[in-house]
Amino acid sequence: MDRMKCTIVDTSSSPYAKLKPVPLSAVKLKDVFWAPRIKTLREVTLLVEYEHLEKTGRIENFRRVARGDKNIEWRIADDSDVYKWFEALAYTLAYEYDEKLGEIADSVAKDIVSAQDKDGYLFTYYAFNKEARWRDLTRMHELYCAGHFFQAAIAYYRATGSRLMLDAAVRLADHIASIFGPGKREGVPGHPEIEMALVELYRATGSKKYLDLAKFFIDERGKGLVGGSVYLIDHKPFRELDEIVGHAVRSLYLNCGATDVYLETGETSLFETLLRLWYNMVEKRMYVTGGVGSRHEGEAFGEDYELPDTRAYCETCAAVANIMWNWRMLMATAEAKYTDILELALYNAALAGISLDGRYFFYVNPLADRGKHRREEWFGCACCPPNIARLLATVPGYFYSTSDKGVWVHLYAENTANIELENTSITINQYTKYPWEGEVELEVEPSKEKEFSIFVRIPGWCSEAEVSLNGKPLETKPVPGTYLEVHKTWRRGDRLKLYLDMPVVLVASHPWVLNHACRVAIKRGPIVYCFEQVDNRGFDVWDLIVPRDAKLEAFYTPELLGGVVVVKGRGYATDSSEWGNELYKGISEVKYSLKEVEFTAIPYYAWANREPGPMIVWVKCPLIS
Repeated sequence: MDRMKCTIVDTSSSPYAKLKPVPLSAVKLKDVFWAPRIKTLREVTLLVEYEHLEKTGRIENFRRVARGDKNIEWRIADDSDVYKWFEALAYTLAYEYDEKLGEIADSVAKDIVSAQDKDGYLFTYYAFNKEARWRDLTRMHELYCAGHFFQAAIAYYRATGSRLMLDAAVRLADHIASIFGPGKREGVPGHPEIEMALVELYRATGSKKYLDLAKFFIDERGKGLVGGSVYLIDHKPFRELDEIVGHAVRSLYLNCGATDVYLETGETSLFETLLRLWYNMVEKRMYVTGGVGSRHEGEAFGEDYELPDTRAYCETCAAVANIMWNWRMLMATAEAKYTDILELALYNAALAGISLDGRYFFYVNPLADRGKHRREEWFGCACCPPNIARLLATVPGYFYSTSDKGVWVHLYAENTANIELENTSITINQYTKYPWEGEVELEVEPSKEKEFSIFVRIPGWCSEAEVSLNGKPLETKPVPGTYLEVHKTWRRGDRLKLYLDMPVVLVASHPWVLNHACRVAIKRGPIVYCFEQVDNRGFDVWDLIVPRDAKLEAFYTPELLGGVVVVKGRGYATDSSEWGNELYKGISEVKYSLKEVEFTAIPYYAWANREPGPMIVWVKCPLIS
């Protein structure tokens, strides 16, 4: 196969991008954490999802259209489920070509393109109803599905060199551009997504009309064209937004598109809005896991500090979107705070969305549960399974990028990366047991001696860090939450070593998060922990009290949950059974008896992979001494 450079977001020639992507095919993961997950993705998840897409008629719909069969079995956004899965498949082929997966991709690509109308239109539900097309942008997902098709087509083109889907994407984009735009029909998608896809299509083809159309859809939002609701982020113009609101996935996809437009145009008002929204989300509306969207009603962001645990929505798609947006903000700024949030959401909010065996999925991700919430094989609205698949397929592409100054190292895992920098090939071998240990060693092997900088990320969660070069400590003290620049003439065999202190810490939340009053969560490095009943026999984990001065120890347990670091300690447990059937008591009647207990916490992403039982992230702690 004539594979091209396959990048997640190609900002290579974007004039306002500070960083440029490294193709995901240039990074080969060899670690004990991500490499097995990508293997499971290839051997299990993609095939399981393919079976569901066939079983539920989603792929068959394209074939029905091609043969003129009007018996379309359709649920909202069904086409996009196929496209997201296909995008994951394409990225997987770019990372490492597999003949079986390649044959599936080629076959499904032909099925998809066969359903395209002569005028370029492609949406199976309205394939035989031309009068209904583009008439209900509020509820229907025509533009949303088109965006996902563009992304799938671009990924397939970059992964295999085949123009089959890319040419179809161009025809569909030209069809949409002939209908919408200045002087044409007004309108915006009820579900944003096409904006970022159009910018990526502009990057793939060089046709500026796609960039202009993406900007048009952002400019038109807030005029009430899709009802003017907060839910659809149509209540005010985008540049006037001062808080992150509405359907969480819609909101974050819109921000992705706006960031992409900024990367091409440099419009400061767009970026100023993005900063306001980012700070509002991170400082007041994001869970400790990096999950977003606190309300089941509307799958939406709540008010400031509205972060309930048992009824947290935290849709898996929203976690994926959070990662996508922060990656774009990182490309625009080269600031580590965006990588910190990307990493947080990646290891916690998003990864919880898929079971360890790659077969089952969460749509909703609560932070406390009584044992009733379990992953499922599939959903009627199946947006999350293929979305987590395409995220996992792109993980290798998040590790490195380049700039005019040198190479940037964003994430840590054992890997070998082959990076091109100004006509010089640079191999970086990364040795580490991250995220379980904080030691990272980078072996640098340029094809020839070359002067450049390596920027290594010092995570914001790390209070103490040390960096040495060829065995000698650097004079510059690393600052958490920044990139440390190491500039020199690099030679083969140079070694850069990081030690990132990774203690177990208790985390408290802002006092206005009412349900977290006098409660703490446990973090170690990038990992957020939870308590499952299966590890804590003899007391209910909802009754656990962790003292603020508890001695917490971390232990790697290779036999548990695919190999994890658990946190152990001693605390206390109340006996809630003393309340019987009483809901309220006078305070003078309340007499809690405490018993000392040993507790074990596991990574949040790994919960619900064993027998059902209560789970909780935020446990009681006497914060006032």
